[in-house]
Amino acid sequence: MTFGGSAPQAALPEWIRGRKLRLDQLHEIKSRMRSGGLNTVCEEARCPNRSECFSQGTATFLINGRVCTRNCSYCSIAHGRPEALDPDEPRQLVEAVRSMGLNYVVITAVDRDDLADGGAVGFVQAIAGIKADLDPSPKIEVLTPDFRGDMEAVDRIIEAGPDVYNHNVETVPRLYRAVRRSGQYRWAMEVLQRVAERGPGIIRKSGMMVGLGETVDEVEAVLVDLKEAGCQVVTIGQYLRPTADQVEVSRYWTPEEFEALEHRGRDLGLEVIAGPFVRSSYRAEEAYLGVTTTDPATVLKK
Repeated sequence: MTFGGSAPQAALPEWIRGRKLRLDQLHEIKSRMRSGGLNTVCEEARCPNRSECFSQGTATFLINGRVCTRNCSYCSIAHGRPEALDPDEPRQLVEAVRSMGLNYVVITAVDRDDLADGGAVGFVQAIAGIKADLDPSPKIEVLTPDFRGDMEAVDRIIEAGPDVYNHNVETVPRLYRAVRRSGQYRWAMEVLQRVAERGPGIIRKSGMMVGLGETVDEVEAVLVDLKEAGCQVVTIGQYLRPTADQVEVSRYWTPEEFEALEHRGRDLGLEVIAGPFVRSSYRAEEAYLGVTTTDPATVLKK
């Protein structure tokens, strides 16, 4: 595992090269976000799907600022000392959701280990604002940090009543020290288990990347752990290096391998959505419908 371009990466396979970023589709949604003082994880993390999602008028809102207190080796979000929380951010988010006419909202956040509650209050205020001010209220999915294992922070968000609680496990236990050095695998499982215990009506979701050096057996073992923790939906996508400052890709998994992971997950009773460009909040509404309905038209297309 190397950083900063110190060794050449494997050539991009055809199924990766075929995805083009349409920059002309980004302008309108980016302008809306900037005018409201909001951020999207789509931009901050350089998601390869951002032009497609933005062109459809959807985005994953990034709250609690844009500077993360952690520095995970796979992530391009800025890290360092964050600024104070913006007290007007919840109102700005509600106005953006209203103006975009969204039926489904995904809210995530940078890690805020500098705050006593890890930034849980931002999620609570966002959920409460959307439910109070929008009628009908859109479905709300939260994608939260691990709060360093603080279950009281998780409880506050559960009580706010999101429709989907997502927390990404990201990778296999063996790679945590190298890939997610400020996190712990057990924290991820504890978050999901807590939601299953305290919020049984909330859909539990998690996601992970492949291509960082994990084995098939290790990924399948994570699926077993997620099932035992009460998770219901799992997204699995190919890690793509955002910039030369992040860890390199170890290998590119084939579409056939992703399909095999879907079958394995479903054998376990999980709704697994896997593919080279699948991300935790990509087409999140379709993933939600895939759990709550039996309509085959809602199955996610990779």
